[in-house]
Amino acid sequence: MVMSLSSSFVASSRDPRYPLKHLVSPHHRLINSNLLYRKCRPHLVTRIQTLQVYCNSQAKEMQIRKFSPILENMLLSGNGVLPSKEWKAVPDIWRTSAEKFGDRVALMDPYHDPPTNMTYKQLEQEILNFSEGLRVIGLKPEEKIALFADNSCRWLVSDQGIMATGAINVVRGSRSSVEELLQIYNHSESVALVVDDPVLYNRILETFHSRATIKFVILLWGQKSSIRDVAAAEIPVYSYDEITSLGRESHTALLLSEDARKQYIYESIGSGDIATLVYTSGTTGNPKGVMLTHKNLLHQITNLWDIVPAVPGDRFLSLLPPWHAYERACEYFIFTHGVEQVYTTMKNLKEDLQSYQPHYLISVPLVYETLYRGIQKQFTTSSAVRKLVALLFLRISLAYMEAKRIYEGKCLTKNLQQPSFLVYLLEWLWARISAAILWPLHMLAKKIVYSKIHSAIGISKAGVSGGGSLPSHVDKFFEAIEIKVQNGYGLTESSPVVAARRPNCNVLGSIGHPIKHTEIKVVDAETDKVLPFGLKGIVKVRGPQVMKGYYKNPLATKQVLDENGWLDTGDIGWICPHHSVGRSCAAAGVIVLEGRAKDTIVLSTGENVEPAEIEEAALRSSLIQQIVVIGQDQRRLAAIIVPNKEEILSEAKRLSKVESDASEVSKEISTSLLHEELRKWTSECSFQVGPILVVNEPFMIDSGLMTPTMKIRRDKVVSQFKEEIDSLYK
Repeated sequence: MVMSLSSSFVASSRDPRYPLKHLVSPHHRLINSNLLYRKCRPHLVTRIQTLQVYCNSQAKEMQIRKFSPILENMLLSGNGVLPSKEWKAVPDIWRTSAEKFGDRVALMDPYHDPPTNMTYKQLEQEILNFSEGLRVIGLKPEEKIALFADNSCRWLVSDQGIMATGAINVVRGSRSSVEELLQIYNHSESVALVVDDPVLYNRILETFHSRATIKFVILLWGQKSSIRDVAAAEIPVYSYDEITSLGRESHTALLLSEDARKQYIYESIGSGDIATLVYTSGTTGNPKGVMLTHKNLLHQITNLWDIVPAVPGDRFLSLLPPWHAYERACEYFIFTHGVEQVYTTMKNLKEDLQSYQPHYLISVPLVYETLYRGIQKQFTTSSAVRKLVALLFLRISLAYMEAKRIYEGKCLTKNLQQPSFLVYLLEWLWARISAAILWPLHMLAKKIVYSKIHSAIGISKAGVSGGGSLPSHVDKFFEAIEIKVQNGYGLTESSPVVAARRPNCNVLGSIGHPIKHTEIKVVDAETDKVLPFGLKGIVKVRGPQVMKGYYKNPLATKQVLDENGWLDTGDIGWICPHHSVGRSCAAAGVIVLEGRAKDTIVLSTGENVEPAEIEEAALRSSLIQQIVVIGQDQRRLAAIIVPNKEEILSEAKRLSKVESDASEVSKEISTSLLHEELRKWTSECSFQVGPILVVNEPFMIDSGLMTPTMKIRRDKVVSQFKEEIDSLYK
């Protein structure tokens, strides 16, 4: 029979094995019936103190304790649970890593108060403590708990602590609007909140208290005294330190007492259990809750080494929001290889690249574009001689790398027919001879110019780009200066990585080959028939990393996920044909993306335009900070442009369009300069841009015109400037 024990305790708290707060509990302690006699006898003798117990028993179900089988194997001995050596849940990785890498530094978080360093052993223990602390304050398996916070070591600890209880975390960053956070909280049926700090909690407090049900709140950083609304005292608020302290005491008590461990029915977290709900960024419409299982995420952890062959001691800089599926999966993966992760911010990135000299940087295209612009600015602001030398060397290196790609067979082609052997041989010889001539000059450039860039930004092994389209000019630039950038591709719905360029097959312009156990096909948008290599269509993906579905949204799930497990990515792309010889022989099977199906502009002439190609070309101009190409149902294209004001002013002075001491440029001059830049940089595109709308304020996350993952929300931009756009076409 299964029994429960409701007890009144009279005890001394001097015995450290039985802290009073664990014996006098707000909830009933649950035990097996074969322990009833021992638990109900009048006196429980300890080494220090006699503990008197009065019992009142009634039949009840025992409390279920879900657990991560490898992480918590120390608590499972003697409880009828067979030890496991295979990862079943994401938190299992921490025990394995602690055993392998123990006293190695796992992470450094220098910009929070207090600054934090942790070894692998300490990180594992911190996760165990946080997890146990959540159980103490009443979090139950399979409950949802909202984690609204930004990148930090405590985000990682809380994320993994929540997962280790068998609960499901619902993640988002602090920069989202209050309404969006509330919608996510209520839609996910979350029961409690983990927030970044009192600043965020104060911002959402009034709305959440009146329109949501909250069991408790945990502050990862800051003091509870900073919470402004004293009237909110009816909801328990815990600091991070309080949770880990409660967990440490409870965990110690469980380790010391077999009887305490036998209070539970133990149930292993299954690999098919939901680990997290990640709400999509919502470039169109409301965010949808993507259900990712432990199996989905474990696929990423065990299959990303081919892309990033990390070894113990490698240093990574962590910059992206960790709730972003890309950053999150990469973090889990790298910690299974004994690396050292340093947390940084955009503000501190330049300094930290130089200080920490990371081996790898995993980030989004915007970061690589920012680095590219910074380096280009250093070139152009140098003395005339240095500028000339740097730009000349860069041209030589670009030509050298192009020749090298040809003889290595790493060029893209849509042509199904491979070249004749004679053509291949002549092309190969030409490329080899060109590269041989240019190689000494390239090596000189590397020594004189590029070595200084390397010492300034590190990234000695590779930068990995994902979460958006990497502009070709940025791609080619980093290749020319011999900083390897590997482009990858994925979606939140696929946990996220489905394809990436490998270190030994880094084909520029592509997203590489599918990763292990992943299938990719390109289909016709109307018939859904698989298209031959080289033909453009909708990209579909299948593999163990594909989501379980959208939470409480079977219709949306059915629209993107068919009965055979194929996920419709909504992206347009093609697969490079197989050639045994020629400039594309090593590029066979790589995937090339050309934009989003939803972003396609259909002109009134019936022509389809992919705006990404034009926008990418335009962004090569230093005068253009942001651009959105528009023109749906119009005769011609137009563009909304955010100018780079400093560069506009500098160019206007150079062309003597303003006085040398001018501090600003008129809108007419700005528009004229931007027209010239557009014509210059987009001249080779299939379509040209007509009228332009110049706006002064950048598209920002806070204004709702960018997603939290720094993608422009086209529909919101078009909606905000609707009147001005209408005027453009009059």
